[in-house]
Amino acid sequence: MKHVAANLLNVFLDGHKRHKVGRLAMQDRRILFEYDADFFATGLQLSPFELPTRAGVVIADTPMFDGLFGVFNDSLPDGWGRLLLDRAVEKLGVVRGELTPLDRLAYVGRHGMGALSYEPDYSEADAEPVVLKLEKLAADAATVLAGGQGPVIEKLLKLNGGSSGARPKVVAQVSADKKKIIHGPGKLPSGYSHWMIKFPSTLDSNDIGAIEYAYSEMARAAGVDIPETHLFGAKKKKYFGIKRFDRDGDRRIHMHSLSGLLHADHRVPSLDYDSFLKATQVLTKNVTQVEKAFRLACFNVLAQNRDDHPKNFSYLLDDATGQWTLAPAYDLIFSVGPGGEQSMMVMGEGKAPGVAHLRALAKKHGIARYEEIIEEVRAAVYRWQSFADAAGVSKKSAKMIGSRLEPAPVMPVKAAKKSAAKKAAAPKKAASTKRSAGKKAVRKP
Repeated sequence: MKHVAANLLNVFLDGHKRHKVGRLAMQDRRILFEYDADFFATGLQLSPFELPTRAGVVIADTPMFDGLFGVFNDSLPDGWGRLLLDRAVEKLGVVRGELTPLDRLAYVGRHGMGALSYEPDYSEADAEPVVLKLEKLAADAATVLAGGQGPVIEKLLKLNGGSSGARPKVVAQVSADKKKIIHGPGKLPSGYSHWMIKFPSTLDSNDIGAIEYAYSEMARAAGVDIPETHLFGAKKKKYFGIKRFDRDGDRRIHMHSLSGLLHADHRVPSLDYDSFLKATQVLTKNVTQVEKAFRLACFNVLAQNRDDHPKNFSYLLDDATGQWTLAPAYDLIFSVGPGGEQSMMVMGEGKAPGVAHLRALAKKHGIARYEEIIEEVRAAVYRWQSFADAAGVSKKSAKMIGSRLEPAPVMPVKAAKKSAAKKAAAPKKAASTKRSAGKKAVRKP
């Protein structure tokens, strides 16, 4: 591993074709960016809201992301990945606070999420495929979290692949039967696909992998678009894995988080689902994608996934057509959220958003099928216990989560009105019968 201060970086888009996007530079502690003149000919917009394709040098107008534009900040790992890099450079005599965002992008190089890559490239990769042993990796991760040093840090840094999030994880190539897990080949072997596999952090319960898998299956039953998921490992030690949607075979796909797209801080509550649906409409120009976003909002609210910050929503760009779509869902799991509230509010409500707020959100965005969507999600969440049992979630965790979920499916508005009308009519009918009986009694001698 090496360290040389990166004051100038070339940015590339490695999609259907490799395009030079532009250059990043540091000057007077500010980060400058300029699109490459040849990139204009592609007609592509990699970040249309905050960094539209145009001529000239630009500087982000916010100190957020340490001066980076959001589209480049999306390439940087946080949490676990940042910890690994900080520990690794300290071994080289570099104080972690001295690393600039451009330094960190150079360590991501060509091995980050999405399709952007950076040169010079300080990242390291194994020349030959390495067979991964998950239990050993989980133990190594626990050692690092406990403050351990040594070669294990650089090993895990190579396996991290620029992924974000607080929990330890590795990117890997997995065989179709899920029995072989490798890392490192430049070209994807036949029958393999790209996956991400997570391990518990020091704050997680032992069954965290099973919980996330149960949530993925519950989301699938709710109609949420989510990639293939799997529980890897032995019976007692299970690790959650999810197939990567920023890879199609060996092709990389440009990915942009909602946080990076809108320059919204993901560390503190900063957005409302109203903004999420509005951004989806403007970016994709597709009502089906907006409906997809609404369904995900329903799931997060009704399934108590309160870690729904803007970095946990992303969009994908087809660089052959220029069309944006909402990325499949990820990081779906039970969470109490910041201060016990939803990270993203629903029509201004963060502490206790519910069906009424979701209905208001749907009406504002013209989602015609909102009652059907809400009921489909409610019906799936109501079956939490069956998903927990199938995934092997502990009884303690299943009970705790179940006690905080919706107790029963709600009746649709139309059906509720019809039922209320029947109830209102029933006493009147009884009273009418009683009055009739009374009149008959009067006639009797």
